[in-house]
Amino acid sequence: MPIATPEVYNEMLDRAKAGKFAYPAINVTSTQTLHAALRGFAEAESDGIVQISTGGAEFLGGQYNKDMVTGAVALAEFAHIVAKKYDITVALHTDHCPKDKLDGYVRPLLAVSEERVARGENPLFQSHMWDGSAETLADNLSIAQELLARAHAAKIILEVEITPTGGEEDGVSHEINDSLYTTVDDALRTAEALGLGEKGRYLLAASFGNVHGVYKPGNVVLRPELLKDLNEGVGAKYGKTAPFDFVFHGGSGSTAEEIATALDNGVVKMNIDTDTQYAFTRPVAAHMFQNYDGVLKVDGEVGNKKTYDPRTWGKLAEASMAARVTEACANLRSTGTKIK
Repeated sequence: MPIATPEVYNEMLDRAKAGKFAYPAINVTSTQTLHAALRGFAEAESDGIVQISTGGAEFLGGQYNKDMVTGAVALAEFAHIVAKKYDITVALHTDHCPKDKLDGYVRPLLAVSEERVARGENPLFQSHMWDGSAETLADNLSIAQELLARAHAAKIILEVEITPTGGEEDGVSHEINDSLYTTVDDALRTAEALGLGEKGRYLLAASFGNVHGVYKPGNVVLRPELLKDLNEGVGAKYGKTAPFDFVFHGGSGSTAEEIATALDNGVVKMNIDTDTQYAFTRPVAAHMFQNYDGVLKVDGEVGNKKTYDPRTWGKLAEASMAARVTEACANLRSTGTKIK
């Protein structure tokens, strides 16, 4: 069962929450980075999540027309085929989608899965993200209610971001300041609007100082212990222990201690993009520098086809990114936890 069914995806999240580990959610932008993610999970004997952002989907759609839905559907269909060769289970997810891109991304993808479910099939994607962090919380939750109802009917889990994550991700940016911390009141309003599972399961990207990208130590102040306050504040009102399934955004460059605290306080999914991008590109850069006279036709020479063949440096990139995914599994305690 390489691509998780809705039932198995729920089981994966339940196991992560109970076991206090999280799944790395690896952003991919090509079939090659998809293979790197799958290989990393397999080598770690960990299940995982593969995700596609709006920018990644646009890139996958090709530069001729840059269609996000085409790119996302194509890679998802490809994943359903090639993932069968890997001895792990993965869920397919779409990353950050702001309000102005909903009609060109998440809503059409929901329609694809609605049609599949109506035919008795499983949804194409197992979860989608609505990023309403640039909207007022009232507007954010209003749209989330609509999307959650559709997602639930299509056997899909929704991810919501209720307060800003700092930095920039595919054109959505927020300043690094005190607004990057979700309050208990924010969490209570979310529970009131979206329920706690009875209206459909959702993942909550709460903010505890998270910032997209990677920064030198001291530039970002993470407070993952805040997640405990959110769970306890909402749990006390509704009589439910640890009601939220949290997502850790902007996790690249985080310390082992910060990650451990986040896991202990309910994080079941952690997004990783910046670090895996660098891991993919670093060996390619080294190859080009070390073999410049082979990859380039210098001074009228013919170069060396074996060095500029994309397969040569592509294999190096895949192996390096896969190793970084395996490292992420270790950091998130998911190593060796795959569903047998």
